Amino acid sequence: QVQLVESGGGLVQPGGSLRLSCTASGFTLSYSAVGWFRQAPGKGSEAVFCVAASNVVTYYAEPVKGRFTMSIDNGRNTAYLEMNRLKPEDTAIYYCAADKSGTTCPVEPYDVRGQGTQVTVSS
Repeated sequence: QVQLVESGGGLVQPGGSLRLSCTASGFTLSYSAVGWFRQAPGKGSEAVFCVAASNVVTYYAEPVKGRFTMSIDNGRNTAYLEMNRLKPEDTAIYYCAADKSGTTCPVEPYDVRGQGTQVTVSS
């Protein structure tokens, strides 16, 4: 079964950190284009970070530059989004998505996505 499952969201204070995980089954992340997206209340979906072609191609949104990083653990077939110096405006549902045969970023369109995990940044 082809699927992505996220975990790691939660409530964090401004300036804090969180790490989101996205575990794939049924396909190999390192052969895919994999991205993280977020959707804040009342807003459209935004591409946050992406890697493709075995990390040769990367993309990140300007608002997260220098604060977020993305990595893939090939052994665990899991992608991570490390989020540091979080701000209230980072509050959103975060989800990962993949184009199983893709080689470019951002991952749009994608052919599989996870259910999403809530990240809330608030004091």
